[in-house]
Amino acid sequence: MRSLQEIREDISKCDEEMARLLAKRMDYIGEVIGCKKANGLPILQPEQEARRKALLQEVLKGNAYEEELLEIFDSILKVSKRVQAKALFRYNIALIGFMGAGKSTVSHYLKDMLAMEEVETDAMIVKSEGMAITDIFAKYGEPYFRNCESNAIIELQNCRQVIISCGGGAVMREENVENLKKSSRIVLLTATPETTLERVKDSTERPILNGNMNVEYIAGLMEKRRAKYEAAADIIIATDGKDVAQICEELVRKLSAME
Repeated sequence: MRSLQEIREDISKCDEEMARLLAKRMDYIGEVIGCKKANGLPILQPEQEARRKALLQEVLKGNAYEEELLEIFDSILKVSKRVQAKALFRYNIALIGFMGAGKSTVSHYLKDMLAMEEVETDAMIVKSEGMAITDIFAKYGEPYFRNCESNAIIELQNCRQVIISCGGGAVMREENVENLKKSSRIVLLTATPETTLERVKDSTERPILNGNMNVEYIAGLMEKRRAKYEAAADIIIATDGKDVAQICEELVRKLSAME
């Protein structure tokens, strides 16, 4: 039987070899991003991730440590996604737009594809105030809510590589736009009034639309905000008729082109 010291030395050798291989793997990830950009290839490729996972499952099938090893590779994949995000963005991505434009949906997808942290200003307010947004409006009024919103945006100034999903009225205040631009690129997501109504018609958490859940009212409110939205935006993406993968690929490509 080998001594404990001999076994530990072999483990140390394995660790050193894995460290070198993982460092090399991360270099390859950065190279992949450069290759995609240079050749106009899609940046986000969920099908490639699925193929890689299937291959690993096949390779490790029946291994005594199959579950544990797959868990390790899941962690490696997550870190690789963060490396991709660092190669793509040195800043936050602030999503703005009217309710129903798809901010939360896009934020969730980018979080999964790039392992970026995501925050919603509305959720920050709900947590800090200990009550639903509809209750904040009812108890304190909209001006109080807007002050909470401004405070939430200030809190996010020192963050980097975070996806910030902003409330529909956040950029109506110039100070909010200025504070977002200190650390973020602002992406305006748009949708037609008809698409918006279809997306929000069953929601009970849209106090601005209480009693006005119709295309005409939505169109009027959109028009009132349009100039502010467009002035704040670094890029604009129409979401009508596109799935979330198409929207996010367009977003990443447009932001990358700004570098």
